[in-house]
Amino acid sequence: MKIERTKNAVRNIVFGIILKAYQIVVPFLMRTAMIYLMGVQYLGLNSFFTSILQVLNLAELGVGSAMIYSMYKPIAEDDNITICKLMKLYRTYYRVIGLAIAVIGCVLTPFIPKLISGDFPNNLNIYVLYLLNLGATVLSYWLYAYKNSILQAHQRTDIVSKVTLVTSSIQYALQLLVLWLFRDYYLYVVVMLATQAITNIVTAVVADKLYPQFSPKGGLPQQEVSKINGKIRDLFTSKIGGIIVNSADTIVISAFLGLTALAVYQNYYFILTSITGFITIVFSAVTAGIGNSLIVETKEKNFKDLNVFTFIICWISGFCSCCFLNLYQPFMELWVGKDLMLDFSIVICFVTYFYVCEVNQLLNTYKDAGGIWHEDRFRPLVTAIANLGMNLVMVQFWGLYGIILSTVLSMLLVGMPWLVHNLFTTMFEKKNMRKYLASLAFYVFISIVASIISVVVCNFVNFGLWITLIVRFIICLIVPNVMFLIVYNRKSEFTQSILLINKMLHGKLDFIVMKVRS
Repeated sequence: MKIERTKNAVRNIVFGIILKAYQIVVPFLMRTAMIYLMGVQYLGLNSFFTSILQVLNLAELGVGSAMIYSMYKPIAEDDNITICKLMKLYRTYYRVIGLAIAVIGCVLTPFIPKLISGDFPNNLNIYVLYLLNLGATVLSYWLYAYKNSILQAHQRTDIVSKVTLVTSSIQYALQLLVLWLFRDYYLYVVVMLATQAITNIVTAVVADKLYPQFSPKGGLPQQEVSKINGKIRDLFTSKIGGIIVNSADTIVISAFLGLTALAVYQNYYFILTSITGFITIVFSAVTAGIGNSLIVETKEKNFKDLNVFTFIICWISGFCSCCFLNLYQPFMELWVGKDLMLDFSIVICFVTYFYVCEVNQLLNTYKDAGGIWHEDRFRPLVTAIANLGMNLVMVQFWGLYGIILSTVLSMLLVGMPWLVHNLFTTMFEKKNMRKYLASLAFYVFISIVASIISVVVCNFVNFGLWITLIVRFIICLIVPNVMFLIVYNRKSEFTQSILLINKMLHGKLDFIVMKVRS
């Protein structure tokens, strides 16, 4: 089966952006409602439970990534029988995973209050809330979770976006109603649990309608199962590493600095991850296409694609960094007030974290698309241990600064160099690694210069908060992008990026392409 990579990527990106815009605006309103109707500590509780359940999701072991990767080849070969067998295996694994999470989660219940420093709202039973959140996680595995594999492997995440858009609307409307009328946090969590069930069921129904030829049946040869299990074992350390990096910061802040500090940190982090989510849409949209390309195209073609994607991500990340540096503080003052703001120096730490994460995410996308988990199996765990160790030490001396910097340093000094080495020794020509790193360093340097210039210019703009935000955004829209255009316009990656975007837009940029080529 020929995957229409460009067409599917465009479709996934469009609906992904619509969903992400929705998931920024509406949760932002929900956080605001929570602050003013319930109190800032409730935000801390939300973040705390999310991080705890991410740790419990270690039981997933990377099954989803391994199974989706295993479907790329049979989809390309129209081997429907093998796909059905994979689905049955996927369903079995997820049933076991849901049970394991339920059991381990219940065992951990008595220790939950010890992970919260200071007070939490005294009208709440922390155990009941934890078990409700645990129930939502378990349901996400037991209710047709395996159906998602078909949509993702066929590069149809736009379907998931549409379903999530509808079910999220129901969830947020009911949760806002609960907060407004009842001020009841228990009902707030129950609505989330019910919505999770509805989302899984609707996704399964849509997947069956689109791909009726696929159903969980048959059994794979033991040799094939052993091969998949091997990939899952290799993914386990990656899963552990990712969970530690993503959850350790929140749990350490909660344990050492308390729920209020966690809520303030999460307000900033929410804005950061909201923007990051838009870029993640691009990664998600092209992962299956990259996986397909790695199978059917040459190493030279795939290396050129990596350079183009790196160029695009660094341009986007550089522009976003300028916006963060100049818009973060006036926006936060407008939203939550000066009492719930952090220093500008922490904003710089957040921006550094953002840029490093985006480049790291691109490299991880290629790793996942290429399925090189065995070669990469130790790196995520070592990186995570380094991050956690620095977290526990640095938080006691530098507080939130230590939390953010420990994550950045662990990625820059341990994770990313190791990952680049693994990619270029397995998927690309090793001789091209220095050339790639030199280009990446150049992009980073230009982004830093653009950020400094934009900050200097924006510092002259200090009027009312709304006017300051608007004028600074216009400056950020112009200064870095004009600078990037001047510096990059003669690079081959710039030309290839224009051609790629034009192809995704069905030739709507033909006039620009002609000018670039001339």
